[in-house]
Amino acid sequence: MHARRGLRQVPNWISFSRLVMAGAFVASDNPPARIVLVVVAAITDFLDGYIARRAEITSRWGALLDAIADRVFVLVAVSAFLFEGRLDTAGYFVLLSRDLMTAVGFLVARIIPWLRPVKFRSRPAGKFVTVLQFLTFITIMVRPTWVTALLGAVLATSCWAVIDYTLALWRERAR
Repeated sequence: MHARRGLRQVPNWISFSRLVMAGAFVASDNPPARIVLVVVAAITDFLDGYIARRAEITSRWGALLDAIADRVFVLVAVSAFLFEGRLDTAGYFVLLSRDLMTAVGFLVARIIPWLRPVKFRSRPAGKFVTVLQFLTFITIMVRPTWVTALLGAVLATSCWAVIDYTLALWRERAR
């Protein structure tokens, strides 16, 4: 029992590591180091949930920490690129569009009483947006001329993810 409780913390520590990586991202101005941070953040984003599901040690706290760590890493990286002039304001908002729309949707769902009991779960469309965001971060540092095309993909996928989350919420509510 004690070993299982200790194992339960592993995915949470992996999620928490992304918060530390976000700080390291800002502290570094070395593109190769930043690329490594983005790649490791992407790996930990997959790994924490995989371990939790595989070992059957998922928790509300873990799911919340995972989502917060993802959003913090993305917000920090996008903000760093904006402040460094490597990303314009439109690109900034495109990269954050899914996160902003999801946050508004979450708040609306909490305000509307008949939506409160619905559980929020990650969806493949949302994970795909995160992958595109991380890929865009690397592209900003390696091939800046490709960023515009990737921003278009992030925007389209973000819209798809928001629609997908909304439909899932309605289906869940109807049960």
